[in-house]
Amino acid sequence: MQRFNLSRLAAPRRFKRALLASAVLGAAVAAGAQAQAAETAAADPTEIDSVVIVANRNDAAQAQLKAATAVSVLSAEDLEHTAVHNVAEALGMMPSVNVMNTGSSFFGGIDGASRGEGMFVSIRGLNAEFNVNMINGVTVAQGMPYSRQVQLSLLPPSGLHTIVLNKTSTADMDGDAIGGTVDFRTPSAFDFRDDFNGSITASGRIESRARDYGDEGLGGGLSAEWAHRFGPEQSFGVYASAFYDKRSYANSEMAGVMAATNDGGWGYLVKDAAGNSYPGLDPEKNITQTGLNVGVSNGYTERWGGNFTLEWRPDDTLKAYLRGSYAFAKTEQNSTLSQFVSASKSYKETVAGSGRYNLSVDAISTRVWYETNPEEADLGTVQLGFDKTLGAWTLSPQVFYSEGDNDRPDHIEASVRINQSDNYNSGSNLAYGGLSMGYSDNLPQPLFTQAIYDTLNNANTALLARRAGQLTEQYSGQEKYGFKFDAKRVFEGGALQWIKLGGKYVDSHRRVTNRDWTNDHFANLLGQAGVTWASLGIATGYYDQVFPGEYTWRVPKVNHQALVDYFYKYKTAASFDTCGSNFVNNMNCNTQKGDEAVASVYAMANYRFGDVEVVPGLRYEHTKIDNTYWVIPTTSAGEQTGSWGFNSTEYNEVLPSVFVTWRPSDASVYRGSVWTSYTRPAFVQLAGGERRQVGDDGNVTITRGNPDLKPIRAINLDLSGEWSSGKGGYAMVGAFYKRLSDYMYDNGSSSVNSDTYTEGKTTISQPTNGGDGDVYGLELQLRQKFTELPGLLSGLGAGVNVTRQWTSVDLGDGIDNRIQNAPDWLADAQLFYQRGGLSVDLIYHYTGAYLASYDVLDQAGQWDNLWVRPLRSVDLHVGYAFDNGFKVDLSVANLLKDYSYWSHIGEHSLALSDVVDSGRTTLLTFKKTF
Repeated sequence: MQRFNLSRLAAPRRFKRALLASAVLGAAVAAGAQAQAAETAAADPTEIDSVVIVANRNDAAQAQLKAATAVSVLSAEDLEHTAVHNVAEALGMMPSVNVMNTGSSFFGGIDGASRGEGMFVSIRGLNAEFNVNMINGVTVAQGMPYSRQVQLSLLPPSGLHTIVLNKTSTADMDGDAIGGTVDFRTPSAFDFRDDFNGSITASGRIESRARDYGDEGLGGGLSAEWAHRFGPEQSFGVYASAFYDKRSYANSEMAGVMAATNDGGWGYLVKDAAGNSYPGLDPEKNITQTGLNVGVSNGYTERWGGNFTLEWRPDDTLKAYLRGSYAFAKTEQNSTLSQFVSASKSYKETVAGSGRYNLSVDAISTRVWYETNPEEADLGTVQLGFDKTLGAWTLSPQVFYSEGDNDRPDHIEASVRINQSDNYNSGSNLAYGGLSMGYSDNLPQPLFTQAIYDTLNNANTALLARRAGQLTEQYSGQEKYGFKFDAKRVFEGGALQWIKLGGKYVDSHRRVTNRDWTNDHFANLLGQAGVTWASLGIATGYYDQVFPGEYTWRVPKVNHQALVDYFYKYKTAASFDTCGSNFVNNMNCNTQKGDEAVASVYAMANYRFGDVEVVPGLRYEHTKIDNTYWVIPTTSAGEQTGSWGFNSTEYNEVLPSVFVTWRPSDASVYRGSVWTSYTRPAFVQLAGGERRQVGDDGNVTITRGNPDLKPIRAINLDLSGEWSSGKGGYAMVGAFYKRLSDYMYDNGSSSVNSDTYTEGKTTISQPTNGGDGDVYGLELQLRQKFTELPGLLSGLGAGVNVTRQWTSVDLGDGIDNRIQNAPDWLADAQLFYQRGGLSVDLIYHYTGAYLASYDVLDQAGQWDNLWVRPLRSVDLHVGYAFDNGFKVDLSVANLLKDYSYWSHIGEHSLALSDVVDSGRTTLLTFKKTF
């Protein structure tokens, strides 16, 4: 297929990607080994403001206690003692962090969840776009096509020795972080005791759900790290790391919500004469599934990358550095869904004159739908700077660059169905009558006739092939670069301890392109009836059970390459149909470009009055956003060739803050703060393209983005107390409150709070801001090692963190809703044993129910929001470190094989649900330290 200029659009991005990768891995390949941070850390772990590693859990607790502001810290030990797939899942071990395995756009709903891994995180009740994500202090690029979120699943735990979650934002931090700021930190050679350190780690993994399908489900990885100090007085240091891993998966999915929203696979059990849910019945209790999608999502994720740090410390007054990081992930995800579709429904008044009309499903269409969700994502950073002390001043200039991409190349779809109709086939649905679905253990169960069951169970030969594929290509990325300058002046002999001044400039460029091709039906192309996937060679085998243990009929094993070959063979110029038949419009209608420049200055000071520190601060940020998008006019003669449109948005935010810290002893600290922050709207809301339609009467209808959207603003309050017993004990109690205004939620590629108004003969529809909102929360974190117990029992310990959240927001209609992706409860409980070289961890995770999407069925009221059920899982780790530097770890995630995702429409109903079963992951790791 000729790809038009899509490959050319991606070429500069790939060049920068390769350039950045070679810079990182060129240093990493020379390294060859990974350092044992827990044994070699030299830096003070309490210096949390600098880029240092935190080796173990005790160091992490001390770092939290001594930090200037409220933070949570994951140590290198925490990251090693887990079988998580990526850093998003690792963040779930922190208080107030909810890990989501689905997002928006092509990550949305069960499509994303069926990969079976965490992708995004919400912090303190705020969704992922409300967070700032950093690597070694550099704010990373946001490559997502329709959101400001950062996909964290492409970052593995290896190579990241410390993760710091800043729960508050001081004046010297980016102001667009209402939820929190997450900083992923890698070490330098000066963070180790010895002049030379290195080790190598090899791992193997197995995924149980893939084994249930008869697939291998195997994966593994190799990572290496090296650190060396050299030169006069060891003033030069080089650190490098590299990683590679691959995960293969095959997960089960029951997509009831998908069937309800895509194929009308739901209905009210009883309606009134007007077609509404029968009066007096709760709509949630009056709904039922009428159709169902069940299938398997299989594929692999392959990741590679690395980190490097070059530092020069000729004396105590100068530290110069060059740091870089790069991560690349390629995912192949292919989903085969067996479809039981309610093709026609009716309502019959069973008792004349009663006004009660009961549901009847009159015909069923049996189908199989194959869709892919491929992805190529990368994220890289480079920073160059130094810290120089001149008398009482410390000057810290820095330049930086980051690039992030989330591309979806060659997404393809195809289907077979019983009722396929084209130039050579006249298929028909299968007759039915009455209710089409029963329920068992809260899961819908199709009420098959033998004919229906047989067509699904023998889909390769019983169902007719439809189109020769539909293909979509999407490229999305952002480049971000800039510089910053900080200056700190230390004072002696008075209450004023120091002042800090600085400024930052960031310029970024974003581009999103989405294009689509749809081929004709196979029968029309081949000139014959009766074409099936079996006769085409697209599918000749089966998975024996579509959802092992729950749904037992067979589902085809699709030959992906055979389908792709057919698509390119039969693609024509007429296949290009992104938004119609006009070639120029098809090329540009789903393309959006945006430039965003943010300039900021700040000032802050530190006053000490005995044991009390007060840090007032003020930050100012000016943002200018220029968007370019495609405008398509439509006249009474039809669609016209469009042109580029432009709009601009500016924000000016003044962000005051005050932080108060009381340290009555070295073992206790009490904090209180008031600070302000904001989040800019997603680009798609500011300029999501524009369509103009002109009627015969001269009336004009315009649908477009809204450059006048306000940012979401927040006033934040934070209170906490932390204590250390000095005998392996740590405790933290905290409370937070956020007052939000002009709220906007994540709605994927669709407008939010769409508002329509008329000016003369012109009607304009565009997104608008919502109203005010509140987020309250309580946090508790406890950890105790029972060192005073006798003998072997002295290695025992326990830990727990619990968060309780309350959220409420006005979406713009004056009605309060829960905030998106904010569970009411979050908790982790841990039992551990550490003695000698042996370590054992048993961890229980709990995430309470939360609202994921609003108004999914477009029904009156709030009852049809999409909710996610409470999730529970148990993880196990057993490891042993030998005296010769060799270490072995066995980690098992989701030991009890709990469902990894269960969403449902209606807070109190499971009638319309999506469910993913991704089984258990077992990871065996071998590490040798040199």
